[in-house]
Amino acid sequence: MKKKDAILRVATVLFANKGFADTSGQELAQLTGAAEGTIFYHFKSKEGLLLAILQKTRDEILDQFERFFENRPFNSGLEMAEEVISFYLYLAGLMEDKFLLLHRHFLYRFSETNPEFRENLEAIYNCLVDIFEKAIVTGQEDGSINSDIHPRKSALILFTMVDGLVRFKNYNLYDAGALFNELMHTCRRMLQAP
Repeated sequence: MKKKDAILRVATVLFANKGFADTSGQELAQLTGAAEGTIFYHFKSKEGLLLAILQKTRDEILDQFERFFENRPFNSGLEMAEEVISFYLYLAGLMEDKFLLLHRHFLYRFSETNPEFRENLEAIYNCLVDIFEKAIVTGQEDGSINSDIHPRKSALILFTMVDGLVRFKNYNLYDAGALFNELMHTCRRMLQAP
């Protein structure tokens, strides 16, 4: 594994679990075996490292969804929406540290004053909501999803419900697995054509 990739991997785990302020360059250097100077040579600053993690996270999420959609026929847009929800939950488990990082409050604080952080967070969430919206539009075209609902707004609501369940799981607030069937039932009722 390249040193730069190792730095990104370790920094993701530390930022997600300890927070940004509580992760030191010295700790990153110790855990990666790279000198602090090497870390900052590659990423310029700790903030630059965090931005690189966000960009890599977006690319990995998109890559996973592209593979998910590859050669996958859906009988309807409603089925596609249900499969997207299931895959998102699976992906959140597969990429647990990255999703935990996306839920950390410090990212949103940075985005209030730093346009690069805001752009990166918006890019991540927009690409995810786009996927949910694609399923809704497909379902409206084939008649399996209610044509009276607004595709983008409904995709945002649907995504918020699903991502909320991921937050519950990441912070051990509820047994997210026990809520899966109810989540699917609620999403189906929200979307299904009359």
